[in-house]
Amino acid sequence: MKQFILISYDISNDRNRLKVMKALEDYGRRVQYSVFECCLTSPQLQKLKRRLQPLVNPKAWDSIRFYFLCVEDVPRTEIIGKGEVTTDRSFYMQ
Repeated sequence: MKQFILISYDISNDRNRLKVMKALEDYGRRVQYSVFECCLTSPQLQKLKRRLQPLVNPKAWDSIRFYFLCVEDVPRTEIIGKGEVTTDRSFYMQ
């Protein structure tokens, strides 16, 4: 089963930041400069985390955050301005 995950990142190194962005583009949709919406299975999430881990330098205060939203919360997402919430029909099935 897929889970809706909001992922944000703050990476100090330009090269690593680009790699993080490219990795996230393979798994979800960019909704702001350093924020992605993803619908992932548990194996996909674990694979993504393994790919991202080497790109984070904790000494430089780098971070990647994963926010898990339940199925009831996703439709309640509000946007002021331009944009739309990422949809994945298989995710919304109950």
